[in-house]
Amino acid sequence: MNYSIKSGTPEKQRVGCVIVGVYEHRKLSPAAEAIDRASDGVLRAALQHGDLDGKSGQTLLLHCASKVLCKRVLLVGLGRERDFDESAYRKACTAAIRALRSTGARDAHSYLTHLEVKNRNLHWNVRQAVWAAQNELYRFNACHGTGSKEKLPDLNLKRLFFDVPHHSNLPVAERALTEACAINAGATLAKNLGNLPGNICTPTYLAQQARLLARQHKGIRCKVLEQKDMEKLGMGALLSVARGSRQPPKLIVLEYRHGTRDQKPVALVGKGLTFDAGGISLKPADKMDEMKFDMCGGAAVLGAFKAIAELKLPLNLVGVIPCSENLPDGQANKPGDIVTSMAGITIEVLNTDAEGRLILCDALTYVEKHYAPSVCVDIATLTGACVVALGGHASGLFSNTPTLARALLEAGDETGDRAWQLPLWEDYQPMLKSEHADVANVSGGRDAGAITAACFLHRFTRKMKWAHLDVAGTAWKGKRATGRPVPLLTQYLIKTSSEKPAKRNDAH
Repeated sequence: MNYSIKSGTPEKQRVGCVIVGVYEHRKLSPAAEAIDRASDGVLRAALQHGDLDGKSGQTLLLHCASKVLCKRVLLVGLGRERDFDESAYRKACTAAIRALRSTGARDAHSYLTHLEVKNRNLHWNVRQAVWAAQNELYRFNACHGTGSKEKLPDLNLKRLFFDVPHHSNLPVAERALTEACAINAGATLAKNLGNLPGNICTPTYLAQQARLLARQHKGIRCKVLEQKDMEKLGMGALLSVARGSRQPPKLIVLEYRHGTRDQKPVALVGKGLTFDAGGISLKPADKMDEMKFDMCGGAAVLGAFKAIAELKLPLNLVGVIPCSENLPDGQANKPGDIVTSMAGITIEVLNTDAEGRLILCDALTYVEKHYAPSVCVDIATLTGACVVALGGHASGLFSNTPTLARALLEAGDETGDRAWQLPLWEDYQPMLKSEHADVANVSGGRDAGAITAACFLHRFTRKMKWAHLDVAGTAWKGKRATGRPVPLLTQYLIKTSSEKPAKRNDAH
C-alpha cells in the first residue's frame, strides 16, 4: 500500500473514492458538507433514505455523485459529535478501510484526518489513520499452498491519500506519515514472525531473521551466541529451559549505534520462547497451538529495531533476545530442580512452565554486565495472570524507576498501544522464598502471579533503571499476532532520541 499526504478540496479529487464522515442524526462533517454542496444535495438525499444515520462504524458507499470528480463517495458514521474521541476515530478509520476492501477503487482520499478528536492534533490523526489502515489490510498468507494463494482475492486499493486542512500542515503530516510507516513496518515484521508456526519459527530461524534485518539496515549489527558461548558465561537458567528441546538455544544480540560515542544505550530484552508446551509441567491441550506466540516479546524487539532503523533515530540501542523451546524430555527441567543463573543466584524450579523468567534473567544479567544501559525494558508474554488482570486491552507495566514508567505509559497513550502500571513492592518478594535455593521461580499460590513474576526479574535488575512489559494479553488476539508493543516501544524511542542522552560516566 502506498500512503501519501495531500491538501485539497474534497469535491475536486479525481480518485476512485473520497472518504468523509457523518455524525449521528445525519450531521455532515465539513468535508461531507463540501461534497454535498457541490453535488446539489446528493449526500443529504441519500441519508434521508435511512441507509445511514451516522452511528459509529456505519458505512454507506455512493457511486458517481454528480458534479464531483471522484467515482465514489464513502460515508462513514462517526457517532455523536460531542462524544467523538480516540476510540471513535480509530473505529471510523478502520470501518472506512474495511468498506474500501470490497470496492473496485484503486485509490482513495480520506478526509477523516480533518476531524477534531478530543485532546489530539493532526499529527496524531495521521499516525492513527495509517495504523488503522495497515491493521485492517494486513493478511498472513505465508503458509498457504500455491493453489490457495492463487485463490486469495486481490486487493484493488493501491494508494491511500490522507488530507490536511492547509498547505502549512503538510510538514507535520509528512513527519507523522513517516513515523507511522516505520512503526507499521516494524509491527508487520513482529506480526509475521509471531504468526509463523513453531516448526518454522525456531530459535535458529529467529537468529537468521535477526541477521537478515542487520543486512537490510546498515545501522544494525547482529551477533548470535551459541550454546557453548552461553555455557562459558554461566547462563544456567536459560540453558536449563533448552535442555528439553532438540532445537539449540540462541542468544541474539543487536546493536544500533547512531548516538554519540559516550551515550549510554537503551536496552530492549525480548522473550524468544518459540514454542512453550510447559515442559514437564505440561500445559493443557486446549489452545496450546497459541504457544507459538510465546516469542512475541522477541519479535517486538526485532520490530522496534526495524522501525528505528527506518527512522534513522539518533540514539544507541541494544537488543537481546534469549531464544529456546520449552518441551518435555528426559533432559528437561523437573519440578524441584535447582539451577544457577549467570548472576550467581540459584533458582528452585518449582514449575517448569514458568520458564520465561528463567531465560530472561540471564539475558538481563548479560545486558547489565556488557552494556550498562541508561535504561532497560524487557518485553515478554510472561503470565496468564496478567491476562486475567488486564485482559487484552493493556499490557502490564512494572518498573523500579518512576520516570521510565511514566515515559512508557505516555508512549502507550500516544500510540493507543496502552499499558497499565502494577506494583513492584518489596512486600511481594517473600512469596518467592525457596527452602533450598536463593529464590523459587514461582510463588506457592495463585495470588499476584504477574506481580511475583516481575518481582523475580527485579532480583536481576536492581542495578539498572528497568521496566518490564507483560504482553501476554496484548501480543496476540484470537489466532493472530497484533504487533504490539512495537508502537509503544518506537514512540518511547522517538521521544528518547529527542532528549539529552545519558552519558557513560553518569551514575545510575
